[in-house]
Amino acid sequence: VIDLPQNEDRLDSESVNEPTQTATKPNLIVSSNVRELLECPVCLNAMYPPIHQCLNGHTLCSGCKPRVHNRCPTCRHELGNIRCLALEKVAASLELPCKYQSYGCVGIYPYYSKLKHESQCSYRPYSCPYAGSECTVVGDIPFLVAHLKDDHKVDMHSGSTFNHRYVKSNPHEVENATWMLTVFSCFGQYFCLHFEAFQLGMAPVYIAFLRFMGDDNEAKNFSYSLEVGGNGRKLIWQGVPRSIRDSHRKVRDSFDGLIIQRNMALFFSGGDRKELKLRVTGRIWKEQ
Repeated sequence: VIDLPQNEDRLDSESVNEPTQTATKPNLIVSSNVRELLECPVCLNAMYPPIHQCLNGHTLCSGCKPRVHNRCPTCRHELGNIRCLALEKVAASLELPCKYQSYGCVGIYPYYSKLKHESQCSYRPYSCPYAGSECTVVGDIPFLVAHLKDDHKVDMHSGSTFNHRYVKSNPHEVENATWMLTVFSCFGQYFCLHFEAFQLGMAPVYIAFLRFMGDDNEAKNFSYSLEVGGNGRKLIWQGVPRSIRDSHRKVRDSFDGLIIQRNMALFFSGGDRKELKLRVTGRIWKEQ
């Protein structure tokens, strides 16, 4: 049920986008029917000004108007440039819960600022951090930890130090060479250690980096170091773990980790330099 405002003032088309205007609107109880009215029939997303309508009153969003070649998707009538000011005014009066309410967000937001909030909401779910697959699973951190363990069979470790050995018989192969993802539990948080090969120019390189299972503002409370070596030489990397809000590909392509050139990796491996044998050690600590 919608209780419309008592005043009959005209809609100011220049003010509907200003959040300060929507903040003074009366609170409304929004029925599912009203939400359906504000849903574009083409893209099925919520509509924002300018909301267009045909001569028969059917509406659609401004983004979809060019896609339908100026024909109403409901009745095929010509659209023209008619604005549905009444629906825009109703939308400006609404206050809605965040779509991540089921994840814990209790905020209620004006219709026109709700979208911006949701793009930054700290309760929005995380994407699965598993690399090397197109996993589309999303959820909160406890759910993703269980998902990594049960569905991806990822190794789980407790503690803030690690010592891993990576072996590959043919280091020239880099296709689908996401070799390792390990999850560490320490300081009451979870961290993902990645080690993989990728092509840089004409030769494969290897990278190891750490991601934090949480938001970036929390990730900055931690630091980590990685070390790899052999034959009396070593490479050491120290950095800040990246949030899993950043995809593993984004982190990898920014070279934000321990980079090992192939020739150096083979030198560390010893032997006939035809098999990769790397031992990567590291430590995670909390900044004071």
